[in-house]
Amino acid sequence: MSGKIFICILLTVLLVTVFSAEAQQQSKKVPRIGYLGAASASADAPRAEAFRQGLRDLGYIEGRNIIIEYR
Repeated sequence: MSGKIFICILLTVLLVTVFSAEAQQQSKKVPRIGYLGAASASADAPRAEAFRQGLRDLGYIEGRNIIIEYR
């Protein structure tokens, strides 16, 4: 009788472990924006700053949840 209880407990632990591993979330990709027309942010500072301000107004923070590449 104790052998059956041990097997039931072991199976329960294994099933809980499998389901908890599947519940982990994948790492989220950070969106990347290409800003064309300037080699750096300082080359076109007023427009680049207005662009970044517009993104901040929408809730994006450069380096945290969005990446801007200047080309």
